[in-house]
Formats: sequence, structure tokens, C-alpha cells
Amino acid sequence: MLDLVIPVYDEEAGLERSVRAARHFLDTSFPYPARLTIADNASRDGTLAIARRLADDLDGVRVVHLGAKGRGRALHTAWLGSDALVQAYMDVDLSTNLGALLPLVAPLVSGHSHLAIGTRLSRASRVVRGPRREVISRCYNLVLRGALAARFSDAQCGFKAIRADAARELLPLVADTGWFFDTELLVLAEKAGLRIHEVPVDWVDDPDSRVDVLATARDDLRGVVRVARDLAAGRIPLADVRAHLPLVGDSPTTPVEPGNVLLRQLVRFAAVGVACTAAYAVLYLLLAGPWGAQAANVTALLVTAVANTAANRRLTFGVRGRERAVRHQGQGLAVLALAWSLTSGSLALLHALAPGAPRAAELTVLVVANLAATVLRFVLLRSWVFRSPADPAQAPALALTTTPAEGTPR
Repeated sequence: MLDLVIPVYDEEAGLERSVRAARHFLDTSFPYPARLTIADNASRDGTLAIARRLADDLDGVRVVHLGAKGRGRALHTAWLGSDALVQAYMDVDLSTNLGALLPLVAPLVSGHSHLAIGTRLSRASRVVRGPRREVISRCYNLVLRGALAARFSDAQCGFKAIRADAARELLPLVADTGWFFDTELLVLAEKAGLRIHEVPVDWVDDPDSRVDVLATARDDLRGVVRVARDLAAGRIPLADVRAHLPLVGDSPTTPVEPGNVLLRQLVRFAAVGVACTAAYAVLYLLLAGPWGAQAANVTALLVTAVANTAANRRLTFGVRGRERAVRHQGQGLAVLALAWSLTSGSLALLHALAPGAPRAAELTVLVVANLAATVLRFVLLRSWVFRSPADPAQAPALALTTTPAEGTPR
């Protein structure tokens, strides 16, 4: 019924303890027949030897060995090579409480959902981890919501499950073989209209984790850009995925047109941004002489921010009428505060490094700083300022289960 995969790389220190604990839980506390698969991806220490010994000693344990690194590669190989109805995985450190495994798997066994994920960002979750990882995780999920209109709340929690039929359709489309594998799989599933169930988990970070958080975050952002580009260009055959899968739950899910809305919004946002940046430059040049650089910067930002919010409200995000217009402008001014901090800080740094810098240098620094704030501005406008409560693509981050057809968090 279930194949629980533990991907490992150089984990000889804690592998045996974790595998024995997980196997004991499956034998004594889990109601479905289950296999445990150790997916070793090119370990250089004694991990593979320990894994093979455990497979010999314990019933229901197997080993899959790969000659190349990559968590995504390990899961892709182990899942497609399994004969179980449901495939799942969890990290070798058992950061997730095993008690969440049945709530994770049950909706897939019953046919309610295609995928299930653990989330550390639900109010019901109990999480112990450092502030650095907490901030990075929440910022990353904010980027996913803004750039890819993602509705799932926690892309990188190492606790996920997928039905075998969904895995056969989706995995050949997932290009990443590393840490971005999870995010890409979820984005493609969501864009294909599949149902993703979320389970709040108890999570304790492994203090000995060797994951390079900043390098992983950088690679993940590159993956976001690649997936957004491929979706916008229609290069991923998501319609085929939905056509080959049976409906689940009470009603059919509605496929999302991949990338069309996002691409249109990006183009219009860029056009509004170019116009407002040009207006900002003109205003700054007119006001900098009589008022000074800082006053001219604040005034030009304020005027163009109001115009930018109004233009994006109508042209980019299609919001009409006066309802919530004042609120939108207030939120737009909050976004302005971030832009002002960036531009003013850049200007102050220029004056500190080069006192008496010419006006052209000031203008160059400010324009570059404004362009750097553009990505953040788009994300905040899309996921916060103009988020529609009725829009399933902007559903609350802490919804436990989202039914795409109904757009109703449960």
C-alpha cells in the first residue's frame, strides 16, 4: 500500500537508528502494509553498507543505490521503481513526528487527493528551528505565491506523499534533480489541477544538518525563474497529465491555464513600471536642484507610487470600482516604504563613499535601486495588495486543504 522512501547521502552516523525507528513505527502503529526504501545517492562513506545490512536484517526494508547525487534524483528513481499505491518520503533525521504519516497518506489511499504534504507554516504546527531558517522559508514561500501563484503553504518540508498514478504522469515532467524537486513537483501538480492535501506537522530541525541553506535558496530561485518561463511558454504538457488521471473527491478539479495570467500581469506590470520610472527620473531632476536630493527622492517616489498603484490596480490586476481603493493605496504606500528605504540607503551610501558626487551619479544609483525593488514590489502587489479573497490562486497561506475547483480552504 505504501512505500516510504528515505533519501540519504553520507548518513552513516544516524542511518541505523532512524531506519529501525521508522520500521518499528510502520510495524506497530501504521495500519497499512508498508515498505521502507533507503535511497542512497552516491554516498562516499559507509552509508550504503549499513543500508544493505539493514535490508538483510529487517523485513520490509529495501535499498536503491544511485551513482549520482541529488535528492530529487533519488526520489524520482525510487518512486517510479515502486509497485506501491502510494509513495512517500521523509528526511533521514526524522525531523517530522511519525504520527503525522497516517494523516498524510490516508487522503491518497481513500482517493480524496493526488498529493499530500506536511506543512510547518500552519498555526496547528509545532516547529522548533532557528530564526534564520524560519525567515528564509517564509520568504521563499512568499516568492512562490507571487511569482508562480502557488497555493500550497510549505514547499520544502521533507515530508510528502503522492499517488502512484500521479507520480507516473508528473515525474517525467520534473527537470530538477536536487532540492528544488519538491517545489517543481508541487507547482506542476497544482497547475495541472490536481488536489494537494496539507497536514500540519510537528517538526524539530536537525542541528547537525549539512544543507547549505543560502546555496539551496539561490538554486531554488533559479528554478522558480526556469519553471515560470517554461509555463509561460507552454512547454510543459500539463493538459495531458489531467487527461490521464481519474477524478478524485466530490467534484472535478479545474486545470489552471499555465502561465497565461502570470505572463500578462508581468508584461503590464513592466510597462507601468517603465512609465513610472521615467516619470520618477523627470520629477527628481526637476526637484533635486531647489529641494535637495533626499527631499526630491521622497517626493518623486510618493507621486509615482500613487500613480503606479492606481495603474497596476486597473491595468495589471483588473480591479475596477472604488471598493477598497483607499486600502489599496495604503498598502501601496507600505510597499513604497520598502522602496524608499532601499533608494535612500543607496543614496546615503553613495554620498558616504563619494562626497560631492555629480547629479548624474545620484540618478544612476537611484534608478538601479528602484529596478532592484521591482521584483519585490510585484510579489507584494500580487500576493498581498491586490489579493482577491474569492481567488483560489490567492488562498490563505495556512489553508490545510485546497480544492482547486471550489477554491475553498478546508
